[in-house]
Amino acid sequence: MKRALAIFAKAPLAGRVKTRLSPSLSPQQAADLYRCMLLDTMERVAVLDADKILFHEGSAAFFKEATPEVPLVAQAAGGLGTKLEHACDTLRSMGYGPCVVIGTDAPDLPVAYIEEAFRTLERGSDTVFGPAGDGGYYLVGLRGGYGSLFRDIPWSSEKVLEKSLAQAKASGFSAPLLPPWHDLDCYEDLLRPDLMDPGNGAVRTQAFIAGLDLALPTAAGAL
Repeated sequence: MKRALAIFAKAPLAGRVKTRLSPSLSPQQAADLYRCMLLDTMERVAVLDADKILFHEGSAAFFKEATPEVPLVAQAAGGLGTKLEHACDTLRSMGYGPCVVIGTDAPDLPVAYIEEAFRTLERGSDTVFGPAGDGGYYLVGLRGGYGSLFRDIPWSSEKVLEKSLAQAKASGFSAPLLPPWHDLDCYEDLLRPDLMDPGNGAVRTQAFIAGLDLALPTAAGAL
């Protein structure tokens, strides 16, 4: 069956994205950084053998210009759980089989991790999670239905993955984990040495961070 990669993204407007980076970054700087992260993500996932569908929050105008080749679907109103259920229902109605959902908060996420998520589902797992360092997840994949997977989750807390795995178990789902990775959410994340590794493909994000003239350690000096 056809694979679908859903990318959740917001229009890069000052004061509406990456708000946890302020006051270290101005609202406009945070929005400009988010735009770089989004574009890096879209460019890097283009190599995947999967149809890409962008679920957007805010006006579609930016995305029509920036990613004209990618189909757009407006995110549902409501909380993240509702948005995820709507995305999964939409993809099923479009005839897709294995579905993987990512955001744009990890512009250096190895594409191999996304490919492994699809393979895990195609080998028979009901769902798959990519653990993030803050207790959430950077990726979720589904082979079929979602059961109670997105219900009663304390979103934006360190308990997101823990509760999600409990809900997977309650739904009778197998839920293997991918290797952990990092989101870029707060100022300290900008100081992560591997984010500036020239081999990770996040070229716009790296150039923007370099232009901030932060006291960043170099990837070469990382242990």
